[in-house]
Amino acid sequence: MEQAFDNDQALTRPSHYGTAAESTYGGITSFMRRRYSRDLNGVDVVVSGVPFDTATSNRPGARFGPRGIRNASVQSAWARHWPWQFDPFDHLAVIDYGDCSFDHGRPESVPGSIEQHADHLLAAGCAMLTLGGDHFITYPLLKAHAKVHGPLSLIHFDAHSDTWPDDDNPRIDHGTMFYHAARQGLVAPERSVQIGLRTTNDDTLGFEVLDARQVHRRGVDAIIEAVRQRVGDHPVYLTFDIDCLDPAFAPGTGTPVCGGLSTVQALEILAGLRGINLVGMDVVEVAPAYDNAEITSLAAATLAMEMLCLYAARKVDAR
Repeated sequence: MEQAFDNDQALTRPSHYGTAAESTYGGITSFMRRRYSRDLNGVDVVVSGVPFDTATSNRPGARFGPRGIRNASVQSAWARHWPWQFDPFDHLAVIDYGDCSFDHGRPESVPGSIEQHADHLLAAGCAMLTLGGDHFITYPLLKAHAKVHGPLSLIHFDAHSDTWPDDDNPRIDHGTMFYHAARQGLVAPERSVQIGLRTTNDDTLGFEVLDARQVHRRGVDAIIEAVRQRVGDHPVYLTFDIDCLDPAFAPGTGTPVCGGLSTVQALEILAGLRGINLVGMDVVEVAPAYDNAEITSLAAATLAMEMLCLYAARKVDAR
C-alpha cells in the first residue's frame, strides 16, 4: 500500500501506516521516515533511542548510535523491506518517539530513567523497538518487559556473553547485565539462547550457547531450528549487539571481535524465526565514529527492520 505524502514525512505523514518514497539524501531522519510523535493513542510499536554509552568498557561512542541508525535507515525507507512479502507498516502503526531522556551527569540515575521510559510505553500497550546505546540499556528494558510478560526467553546475538559475574549491587557495565537478569528472574536461561559468541566465559548460567563457530559449521538452518526449539512459544525479548557481526561487516562498534557472523547469516537467522512470540527488541552498540561508509549503521537499520517484520508477521499470519 503506497501513499502520497509530502517530504519530511517525519512531520507531515498523515497516517502511522504505509510506505511512500522520499529523497534518501534529504529531510528529517526519523527511523524509516516514521512520524515523530509522543502521542501513543493507537500505536502498535514505538521506536525510541537510548543514547547512553557510559557502561562501555572499550571504545566509547554508542551514544551516537540512535542517530546513526536513523540516518542510515532512510536509505531503504522508500519501499517495502526486502524480501518480506508484506510491508510491516501496512499492518502496524509505528512511530518514532525520539530518545529516552536522562541526566548524563548522574549516571546512577540512568537505569531508572530507562526503565521508567519503557514502563510508560508498555503501559500504553505499545511494543518497543529500541536503538542503543551500549548493551547495558537492555537490562532496564528487560526489567520493564518482565513486569508485563513475566520471565522472558532471551534471544541474544553478540560476540560476548555479557554474563560475567558481579556482586549483588549491579554495576553499570555492559558485560554483566545478563548475569543479573538471569539471577533476578527477568529471563529464563533454560529457554534462552546466545548466538555468535566468540569470547571466553566458561559459566553459561544455563543459557544455550550457539557460538560463532557453530553458526559457520552447522549453517543457519540448524541454528534456526535450535533457537525455535529452545524458546518455543514463550514471550521473547530479542537483543542484537552489532558486534555479533564480524568487524568486516560492522567495524563501527566499541568492542569488535574477529570471526563473527556475516550480515547475511544474521538476517537469514532472524527471518527463520518467523512466528516466535516476540514482545520486545533492540539493536545496540553501534558507534558511528568507528564506522566506514555507514556500513555498521546500515546493517543495524536493516536488522531493526527485520525485527519489525518478525513482529508484524505474527499478526499477519494469525489472519
